[in-house]
Order: sequence, then structure tokens, then C-alpha cells
Amino acid sequence: MATENRSDTFDIGGKDTVHRLGFGAMRLTGEEIIGPPDDEDEARDVLQRATDLGVDFIDTADSYGPAVSERLIGEALAPYDDAFVATKGGLWRDDRDAAWPRCGEPGYLRNAILGSLDRLRTDEIDLYQFHRPDPEVDYEESVNTFAEFKDEGKVNHVGVSNVSVDQLETARDVVEIATVQNQYNIGDREHEAVLEYCEDHDIGFIPWAPLGSGELDGLDEVATNHDATEYQVGLAWLLQHSPVMLPIPGTSSVDHLEENVAASEIDLTDDEIATIEG
Repeated sequence: MATENRSDTFDIGGKDTVHRLGFGAMRLTGEEIIGPPDDEDEARDVLQRATDLGVDFIDTADSYGPAVSERLIGEALAPYDDAFVATKGGLWRDDRDAAWPRCGEPGYLRNAILGSLDRLRTDEIDLYQFHRPDPEVDYEESVNTFAEFKDEGKVNHVGVSNVSVDQLETARDVVEIATVQNQYNIGDREHEAVLEYCEDHDIGFIPWAPLGSGELDGLDEVATNHDATEYQVGLAWLLQHSPVMLPIPGTSSVDHLEENVAASEIDLTDDEIATIEG
């Protein structure tokens, strides 16, 4: 198991340095991402162990729980001497429905960020991301609200999520965009053009669902070469695929966390990368 995060670093917004292998805190909740986890102490232990291993980029959202993941992060890690915390707003949920309705109304977003600030126990969120464009609200209007948060000192960096290249360019016309968070993994590279745009403009690319549905057939030989699991190979491939890639594998287990971090020690050969991508 890993003793430290050996991934190299990326400067978010050109100024805040984090290790590229981060941690996604969505799973620190109950079933269907609703309610608290069965063992909140274990959830806080996972967060603390992550920072002990040098995982200093933590990603969450107000909709995880809802509100549960952010609260646990605040309890476990504030005042964030060893962590850069990213959260998201723009989806609303309740405890009766597993759906993820979008809401990009400025008034809703203003209410959402106040809750996030309170739960995370901070006066300024390191990175605040618009979770998903709302087709019922003008995209520029929603993004402008995030720009206002930055101007008001509530947010240090702004990010967007689940966007096309055109939407990313629209957002950049409104405010400096530090990161993009889109679905991306070995089996799903639909957003390769967005990744390439991020590379060209030094924007961090956060792949959500970095291991997809967990189906990584065909990687067993590469995994055997490194005495690793197929999941570890999948994470290693992401880290080597692009210098702006910031994978955020999540878990509710310390053992699984350590297994994920150990992926940062794998150095894939060119032939192995060709096999994986084939």
C-alpha cells in the first residue's frame, strides 16, 4: 500500500499547487448519495488519512448528501492547512428523491454558496464549480454569479463542470476558469476535445467517474506487470495521459484509499499505454 502520494503537481489557476492525484468525497454519504454514511467517524478517518498521504486536492459538492460530504470535510479538515478544497453548486436535491435537478438561477446559487461556506467552515472556498449548465437559465448569467462570488472574496478560483468547448469558451469570456470537471476515463473519452482545450490553456481537467463503471477488461496483463490492480492501472493511465489531468477517485474505505494512492507509483511504458488505449 502507498505511503505517500507520488503524483506530480499542477498549479490551479496558475498559483495554487496540488498533487494531481486527488480525492473525490461523493462516497462519504449514504446510499444513492443521500443522507449520512453508516459510520461518520470512518468517513472523517478517510479524509484525514488522505491528507496524511499527501492527497491535498479534495473535491466535493453541496448536492452530495445533500450537504453531508461538505459537513464531514469541514469537521475533519478545517482550517485546511494541508488541503485545497473544491466544491460545486448548481444541483439541488432532497432526502426523498435520488434525482439531480439542475438550478442555475443566481438567487439559488447565492443561497447555495452560503451553505457551502458554513459547512466547510471557511470564509473563502478554494475552488467553486458550476455543477452543470441549466437549460432554463442563460449560461452566461449563471457563470456571472460565480464571477461575482470571486469579486466578493467568497471564492478564490472558479471552475465549470459538464461543459462543451463552446460553453467553456463562453465561461472564459465572463471569468477566469481554473478547472473543468467532465466525465472521462479509459472507456469514455467523449470529452477529449475539452481536455485538449484545457491543455492548450493550462486549465486543470478533473475527470469524474475516473474508473467508469469499474469495467476495465483487458488490463489484466498490464496490471500483472506492475503487481497492481486494473483499477490502479486505470488511474495511472489518467495521470500519464495529460499533464493537466487531476483524477479524483473516491472511496469510503481507508484501505481502498491507500490502494488508489499507490497508483501514483506506477510508471506505464509506451507499449503498455498503447495496449490500454487499444
